[in-house]
Amino acid sequence: MPGVYISYPFCAQKCTYCNFASGVFPAELEARYLAALKTEIANHCWQWMPETVYIGGGTPSNLDPCTLASLLDFVPNRPWIEATLEAAPGSITAEKANAWVKCGFNRASLGAQSFVEREVRGAGRKHTAATVAADVAALRHAGFGSINIDLIAGLANQTEAGWRESLDWIERLAPEHVSVYMLEVDEESRLGSEILLGGKRYGASSAPSDEMTADLYELAVERLASLGIERYEISNFSRPGFESRHNLKYWRHERYVGFGSDAHSFDGSLRSQNPEAPDEYLRATREEGTPVNAAEEKLFVGLRLSEGVNLLHEDWIRFEAPIRRFAGIGLLAINGANVRLTARGVLLSNEVFQEFLL
Repeated sequence: MPGVYISYPFCAQKCTYCNFASGVFPAELEARYLAALKTEIANHCWQWMPETVYIGGGTPSNLDPCTLASLLDFVPNRPWIEATLEAAPGSITAEKANAWVKCGFNRASLGAQSFVEREVRGAGRKHTAATVAADVAALRHAGFGSINIDLIAGLANQTEAGWRESLDWIERLAPEHVSVYMLEVDEESRLGSEILLGGKRYGASSAPSDEMTADLYELAVERLASLGIERYEISNFSRPGFESRHNLKYWRHERYVGFGSDAHSFDGSLRSQNPEAPDEYLRATREEGTPVNAAEEKLFVGLRLSEGVNLLHEDWIRFEAPIRRFAGIGLLAINGANVRLTARGVLLSNEVFQEFLL
Protein backbone atom coordinates (compact mmCIF):
# COMPACT_ATOMS: atom_id res chain seq x y z
CA MET A 1 0.00 0.00 0.00
CA PRO A 2 1.20 3.57 -0.69
CA GLY A 3 2.75 6.05 1.71
CA VAL A 4 2.44 9.75 2.54
CA TYR A 5 5.28 12.23 2.98
CA ILE A 6 4.70 15.68 4.52
CA SER A 7 7.40 18.34 4.26
CA TYR A 8 8.04 20.85 7.05
CA PRO A 9 11.19 22.73 5.94
CA PHE A 10 11.54 25.11 8.92
CA CYS A 11 14.51 24.93 11.30
CA ALA A 12 15.80 26.89 14.27
CA GLN A 13 19.24 27.02 12.61
CA LYS A 14 20.84 25.84 9.36
CA CYS A 15 23.41 23.12 9.98
CA THR A 16 26.71 23.41 8.12
CA TYR A 17 26.40 19.99 6.46
CA CYS A 18 22.76 20.35 5.37
CA ASN A 19 22.00 20.40 1.64
CA PHE A 20 18.24 19.99 1.99
CA ALA A 21 15.68 22.59 0.93
CA SER A 22 15.20 23.70 4.53
CA GLY A 23 16.36 26.54 6.74
CA VAL A 24 15.45 29.49 8.94
CA PHE A 25 12.50 31.46 7.55
CA PRO A 26 10.28 34.31 8.86
CA ALA A 27 7.45 33.34 11.22
CA GLU A 28 5.00 35.02 8.87
CA LEU A 29 6.08 32.71 6.03
CA GLU A 30 5.74 29.66 8.27
CA ALA A 31 2.14 30.58 9.17
CA ARG A 32 1.19 30.94 5.51
CA TYR A 33 3.03 27.75 4.61
CA LEU A 34 1.17 25.71 7.22
CA ALA A 35 -2.17 27.06 6.00
CA ALA A 36 -1.30 26.14 2.40
CA LEU A 37 -0.02 22.73 3.47
CA LYS A 38 -3.25 21.98 5.33
CA THR A 39 -5.25 23.03 2.26
CA GLU A 40 -3.17 20.83 -0.06
CA ILE A 41 -3.69 17.77 2.13
CA ALA A 42 -7.40 18.50 2.70
CA ASN A 43 -8.05 18.89 -1.04
CA HIS A 44 -6.23 15.74 -2.07
CA CYS A 45 -8.37 13.10 -3.77
CA TRP A 46 -7.51 9.86 -1.99
CA GLN A 47 -7.71 7.02 -4.49
CA TRP A 48 -6.07 4.62 -2.04
CA MET A 49 -5.55 4.35 1.71
CA PRO A 50 -2.01 5.04 2.99
CA GLU A 51 -0.26 2.58 5.28
CA THR A 52 2.75 4.78 6.15
CA VAL A 53 3.16 8.46 7.01
CA TYR A 54 6.48 10.29 7.25
CA ILE A 55 6.89 13.92 8.35
CA GLY A 56 10.34 15.26 7.55
CA GLY A 57 12.13 18.54 7.28
CA GLY A 58 13.38 20.73 8.52
CA THR A 59 12.57 20.12 12.15
CA PRO A 60 8.94 18.98 12.45
CA SER A 61 9.49 18.22 16.14
CA ASN A 62 9.44 22.01 16.65
CA LEU A 63 5.83 22.14 15.48
CA ASP A 64 3.15 22.76 18.05
CA PRO A 65 1.54 19.33 18.65
CA CYS A 66 -1.95 20.75 18.03
CA THR A 67 -0.86 22.12 14.66
CA LEU A 68 0.71 18.79 13.80
CA ALA A 69 -2.46 16.95 14.79
CA SER A 70 -4.57 19.25 12.60
CA LEU A 71 -2.45 18.33 9.55
CA LEU A 72 -2.80 14.62 10.19
CA ASP A 73 -6.57 14.88 10.61
CA PHE A 74 -6.80 15.06 6.81
CA VAL A 75 -4.77 11.88 6.22
CA PRO A 76 -7.09 8.83 6.18
CA ASN A 77 -6.63 5.32 7.51
CA ARG A 78 -5.30 6.16 10.98
CA PRO A 79 -3.76 4.33 12.83
CA TRP A 80 -1.17 3.75 10.14
CA ILE A 81 1.10 0.72 10.18
CA GLU A 82 4.05 3.08 10.47
CA ALA A 83 4.11 6.82 11.15
CA THR A 84 7.51 8.52 11.47
CA LEU A 85 8.39 11.95 12.83
CA GLU A 86 11.82 13.48 12.31
CA ALA A 87 13.12 15.16 15.46
CA ALA A 88 16.14 17.24 16.44
CA PRO A 89 17.83 16.42 19.75
CA GLY A 90 16.78 18.92 22.38
CA SER A 91 13.36 19.57 20.82
CA ILE A 92 11.62 16.68 22.61
CA THR A 93 9.68 16.87 25.85
CA ALA A 94 7.60 14.25 27.64
CA GLU A 95 4.46 16.25 26.80
CA LYS A 96 5.34 16.41 23.12
CA ALA A 97 6.23 12.74 22.91
CA ASN A 98 2.91 11.74 24.49
CA ALA A 99 1.04 14.07 22.12
CA TRP A 100 2.82 12.55 19.12
CA VAL A 101 1.74 9.06 20.12
CA LYS A 102 -1.85 10.28 20.39
CA CYS A 103 -1.50 11.68 16.85
CA GLY A 104 -0.63 8.20 15.59
CA PHE A 105 3.18 8.27 15.50
CA ASN A 106 4.98 5.07 16.45
CA ARG A 107 8.43 5.77 14.99
CA ALA A 108 10.86 8.67 15.55
CA SER A 109 14.00 9.58 13.66
CA LEU A 110 16.56 11.54 15.71
CA GLY A 111 19.06 13.64 13.77
CA ALA A 112 21.94 13.28 16.21
CA GLN A 113 24.66 13.07 13.49
CA SER A 114 27.34 12.77 16.22
CA PHE A 115 27.69 12.25 19.96
CA VAL A 116 31.03 14.10 20.17
CA GLU A 117 30.68 17.69 21.36
CA ARG A 118 33.44 19.12 19.17
CA GLU A 119 31.88 17.58 16.06
CA VAL A 120 28.38 18.64 17.07
CA ARG A 121 29.43 22.25 17.63
CA GLY A 122 31.31 22.32 14.35
CA ALA A 123 28.14 21.23 12.57
CA GLY A 124 26.18 24.12 14.08
CA ARG A 125 24.23 21.99 16.54
CA LYS A 126 23.83 22.48 20.30
CA HIS A 127 22.94 19.07 21.73
CA THR A 128 25.11 16.75 23.80
CA ALA A 129 25.19 12.98 24.08
CA ALA A 130 23.20 13.31 27.30
CA THR A 131 20.53 15.27 25.39
CA VAL A 132 20.07 12.44 22.90
CA ALA A 133 19.93 9.87 25.71
CA ALA A 134 17.22 11.87 27.49
CA ASP A 135 15.26 12.22 24.24
CA VAL A 136 15.39 8.48 23.60
CA ALA A 137 14.18 7.83 27.16
CA ALA A 138 11.27 10.25 26.70
CA LEU A 139 10.25 8.60 23.42
CA ARG A 140 10.45 5.12 24.95
CA HIS A 141 8.36 6.19 27.94
CA ALA A 142 5.71 7.67 25.65
CA GLY A 143 5.41 4.39 23.77
CA PHE A 144 7.50 4.75 20.61
CA GLY A 145 8.30 1.23 19.52
CA SER A 146 10.89 2.13 16.89
CA ILE A 147 13.62 4.77 17.08
CA ASN A 148 16.15 5.70 14.42
CA ILE A 149 19.36 7.64 15.09
CA ASP A 150 21.22 9.42 12.27
CA LEU A 151 25.02 9.58 12.10
CA ILE A 152 27.19 11.38 9.52
CA ALA A 153 30.70 10.28 8.56
CA GLY A 154 32.81 13.15 7.25
CA LEU A 155 31.93 16.00 9.61
CA ALA A 156 34.40 18.73 10.51
CA ASN A 157 36.68 17.83 13.44
CA GLN A 158 35.81 14.14 13.09
CA THR A 159 38.37 11.52 14.09
CA GLU A 160 38.30 7.74 14.25
CA ALA A 161 38.29 7.93 18.05
CA GLY A 162 35.30 10.28 17.99
CA TRP A 163 33.48 8.05 15.51
CA ARG A 164 34.01 5.04 17.77
CA GLU A 165 32.62 7.10 20.65
CA SER A 166 29.44 7.79 18.67
CA LEU A 167 29.11 4.09 17.89
CA ASP A 168 29.56 3.33 21.60
CA TRP A 169 26.56 5.55 22.27
CA ILE A 170 24.56 3.64 19.68
CA GLU A 171 25.32 0.47 21.63
CA ARG A 172 24.22 2.10 24.92
CA LEU A 173 20.96 3.51 23.54
CA ALA A 174 20.10 0.37 21.53
CA PRO A 175 17.92 1.94 18.81
CA GLU A 176 16.06 -0.33 16.43
CA HIS A 177 17.36 1.54 13.39
CA VAL A 178 20.46 3.57 12.50
CA SER A 179 21.11 5.69 9.41
CA VAL A 180 24.76 6.29 8.50
CA TYR A 181 25.41 8.90 5.84
CA MET A 182 28.70 9.83 4.24
CA LEU A 183 28.94 13.60 3.97
CA GLU A 184 27.85 14.84 0.56
CA VAL A 185 30.47 17.34 -0.55
CA ASP A 186 28.61 19.68 -2.88
CA GLU A 187 27.77 23.35 -3.25
CA GLU A 188 24.35 22.91 -1.64
CA SER A 189 25.75 23.00 1.92
CA ARG A 190 28.03 25.55 3.56
CA LEU A 191 30.53 22.90 4.67
CA GLY A 192 30.54 21.13 1.31
CA SER A 193 30.98 24.36 -0.61
CA GLU A 194 33.87 25.41 1.63
CA ILE A 195 35.59 22.02 1.19
CA LEU A 196 35.32 22.37 -2.58
CA LEU A 197 36.87 25.84 -2.36
CA GLY A 198 39.72 24.56 -0.20
CA GLY A 199 38.75 27.01 2.55
CA LYS A 200 38.77 26.83 6.32
CA ARG A 201 35.35 28.14 7.34
CA TYR A 202 32.93 25.78 9.11
CA GLY A 203 35.92 23.58 10.00
CA ALA A 204 36.34 22.52 6.37
CA SER A 205 40.09 22.04 6.74
CA SER A 206 39.51 19.57 9.58
CA ALA A 207 37.00 17.41 7.70
CA PRO A 208 38.17 13.84 6.99
CA SER A 209 39.37 12.92 3.51
CA ASP A 210 37.10 10.92 1.22
CA GLU A 211 39.20 7.85 1.99
CA MET A 212 38.87 8.30 5.75
CA THR A 213 35.14 8.98 5.46
CA ALA A 214 34.76 5.67 3.61
CA ASP A 215 36.82 3.94 6.31
CA LEU A 216 34.56 5.38 9.03
CA TYR A 217 31.49 4.19 7.14
CA GLU A 218 32.89 0.66 6.86
CA LEU A 219 33.79 0.72 10.55
CA ALA A 220 30.14 1.52 11.29
CA VAL A 221 28.95 -1.34 9.06
CA GLU A 222 31.11 -3.78 11.03
CA ARG A 223 30.26 -2.40 14.47
CA LEU A 224 26.52 -2.20 13.85
CA ALA A 225 26.46 -5.76 12.50
CA SER A 226 28.08 -6.93 15.74
CA LEU A 227 25.12 -5.31 17.56
CA GLY A 228 22.56 -7.11 15.40
CA ILE A 229 21.86 -3.97 13.34
CA GLU A 230 22.33 -5.06 9.75
CA ARG A 231 22.59 -2.94 6.61
CA TYR A 232 19.56 -3.30 4.34
CA GLU A 233 20.17 -0.17 2.23
CA ILE A 234 23.33 1.79 1.54
CA SER A 235 22.74 4.25 4.38
CA ASN A 236 20.24 2.36 6.51
CA PHE A 237 20.66 -0.35 9.13
CA SER A 238 18.12 -2.04 11.36
CA ARG A 239 17.35 -4.89 13.68
CA PRO A 240 15.25 -7.59 11.96
CA GLY A 241 11.72 -6.35 11.29
CA PHE A 242 12.47 -2.68 12.00
CA GLU A 243 13.35 -1.50 8.50
CA SER A 244 11.69 1.78 7.53
CA ARG A 245 8.54 0.66 5.75
CA HIS A 246 8.02 4.13 4.31
CA ASN A 247 11.50 4.55 2.86
CA LEU A 248 11.40 1.05 1.41
CA LYS A 249 8.62 2.33 -0.85
CA TYR A 250 11.11 4.67 -2.54
CA TRP A 251 13.70 1.95 -3.07
CA ARG A 252 11.19 -0.69 -4.16
CA HIS A 253 9.55 1.65 -6.66
CA GLU A 254 6.19 1.68 -4.87
CA ARG A 255 3.63 4.50 -4.79
CA TYR A 256 3.64 7.51 -2.48
CA VAL A 257 2.29 11.04 -2.40
CA GLY A 258 4.11 14.08 -1.01
CA PHE A 259 2.73 17.32 0.40
CA GLY A 260 4.56 20.59 0.95
CA SER A 261 7.61 22.23 -0.57
CA ASP A 262 10.05 20.00 -2.46
CA ALA A 263 7.75 16.99 -1.87
CA HIS A 264 7.77 14.28 -4.54
CA SER A 265 4.97 11.94 -5.57
CA PHE A 266 4.93 8.74 -7.61
CA ASP A 267 1.76 6.96 -8.73
CA GLY A 268 3.40 3.93 -10.30
CA SER A 269 4.08 5.49 -13.69
CA LEU A 270 4.30 9.29 -13.27
CA ARG A 271 6.55 11.29 -10.95
CA SER A 272 5.82 14.87 -9.86
CA GLN A 273 7.34 17.41 -7.49
CA ASN A 274 6.22 20.52 -5.63
CA PRO A 275 8.32 23.72 -5.89
CA GLU A 276 11.47 23.46 -3.80
CA ALA A 277 11.45 26.66 -1.71
CA PRO A 278 8.61 27.42 0.75
CA ASP A 279 7.87 30.82 -0.81
CA GLU A 280 7.77 29.28 -4.29
CA TYR A 281 5.44 26.58 -2.98
CA LEU A 282 2.99 29.27 -1.90
CA ARG A 283 2.97 30.82 -5.38
CA ALA A 284 2.97 27.78 -7.64
CA THR A 285 1.29 24.43 -8.12
CA ARG A 286 2.71 20.95 -8.44
CA GLU A 287 4.38 20.23 -11.75
CA GLU A 288 2.61 17.86 -14.11
CA GLY A 289 3.69 14.28 -13.75
CA THR A 290 6.55 13.07 -15.94
CA PRO A 291 6.76 9.46 -17.14
CA VAL A 292 9.24 7.22 -15.36
CA ASN A 293 11.62 4.86 -17.12
CA ALA A 294 10.81 1.76 -15.11
CA ALA A 295 13.81 -0.31 -16.22
CA GLU A 296 16.25 2.52 -15.51
CA GLU A 297 14.77 3.28 -12.08
CA LYS A 298 14.64 -0.39 -11.11
CA LEU A 299 18.44 -0.47 -11.16
CA PHE A 300 19.14 3.11 -10.10
CA VAL A 301 16.88 2.88 -7.04
CA GLY A 302 16.71 -0.84 -6.33
CA LEU A 303 20.46 -1.39 -6.24
CA ARG A 304 20.58 0.73 -3.09
CA LEU A 305 19.05 -2.22 -1.27
CA SER A 306 21.29 -4.97 0.11
CA GLU A 307 18.86 -7.50 -1.35
CA GLY A 308 19.53 -6.06 -4.81
CA VAL A 309 17.06 -6.31 -7.67
CA ASN A 310 15.61 -9.20 -9.65
CA LEU A 311 15.82 -8.48 -13.37
CA LEU A 312 13.40 -9.50 -16.08
CA HIS A 313 14.57 -10.87 -19.43
CA GLU A 314 14.12 -7.48 -21.10
CA ASP A 315 16.20 -5.83 -18.36
CA TRP A 316 19.08 -8.18 -19.13
CA ILE A 317 18.83 -7.44 -22.83
CA ARG A 318 19.10 -3.73 -22.12
CA PHE A 319 21.72 -3.66 -19.34
CA GLU A 320 23.71 -6.89 -19.58
CA ALA A 321 26.90 -5.22 -20.88
CA PRO A 322 27.37 -2.73 -17.98
CA ILE A 323 26.21 -5.31 -15.43
CA ARG A 324 28.81 -7.82 -16.65
CA ARG A 325 31.48 -5.10 -16.72
CA PHE A 326 30.81 -4.02 -13.13
CA ALA A 327 30.65 -7.64 -12.01
CA GLY A 328 34.03 -8.20 -13.66
CA ILE A 329 35.66 -5.47 -11.55
CA GLY A 330 33.98 -6.56 -8.33
CA LEU A 331 31.31 -3.86 -7.96
CA LEU A 332 28.27 -6.03 -8.68
CA ALA A 333 27.40 -9.62 -7.72
CA ILE A 334 25.16 -11.74 -9.96
CA ASN A 335 23.13 -14.66 -8.64
CA GLY A 336 20.74 -15.94 -11.27
CA ALA A 337 18.33 -13.09 -12.05
CA ASN A 338 19.41 -11.14 -8.97
CA VAL A 339 21.96 -8.34 -9.12
CA ARG A 340 23.31 -6.50 -6.07
CA LEU A 341 26.16 -4.22 -5.06
CA THR A 342 29.20 -5.81 -3.46
CA ALA A 343 30.76 -4.25 -0.34
CA ARG A 344 33.19 -2.39 -2.61
CA GLY A 345 30.36 -1.50 -4.95
CA VAL A 346 28.54 0.25 -2.12
CA LEU A 347 31.46 2.65 -1.71
CA LEU A 348 31.50 3.36 -5.45
CA SER A 349 27.75 3.20 -5.93
CA ASN A 350 27.40 6.57 -7.65
CA GLU A 351 29.69 5.39 -10.44
CA VAL A 352 27.54 2.31 -10.86
CA PHE A 353 24.22 4.18 -10.74
CA GLN A 354 25.28 6.69 -13.42
CA GLU A 355 25.65 3.85 -15.89
CA PHE A 356 21.94 3.10 -15.67
CA LEU A 357 20.71 6.67 -16.18
CA LEU A 358 19.98 6.69 -19.88
